[in-house]
Formats: sequence, C-alpha cells, structure tokens
Amino acid sequence: MKPESALDAQIERYRQMTGEERLAIGFRLHELSCDVAREGIRAQFPKATAEEVERRLQERIRLSYAA
Repeated sequence: MKPESALDAQIERYRQMTGEERLAIGFRLHELSCDVAREGIRAQFPKATAEEVERRLQERIRLSYAA
C-alpha cells in the first residue's frame, strides 16, 4: 500500500469513529509522548528521582506552550 493510500484509509477510519473513540486515541497518544519524554529525561538525568522527572516533564510541556 502506498503512503497516500494508507493515509486516506486512516482518515476514513477516523471518520467512522465516534468522538469518544477519537478522544481516547488522543489521550493515549499524549500519554505515549509523555512516557517517551520521561525516558529521555531519565537518560539525560539518570540519578533523577521520579518527582524530579515529573517536574522536568512539566517544565518541558510549559516551555513548549511558550514557544
């Protein structure tokens, strides 16, 4: 399947979903991106506590809104 066809099929599937289903996907993607960011923070600061990782994650999110 070509990328364009795959994208069209994906968009059509999203159109068939309820708003609740699409929102759930959005929440899962948000959690996945936060998990990836946490792992990056842990790699950058291996001695960071769980609380420090969360603080740094919140700071990154805050800075992304400021940009």
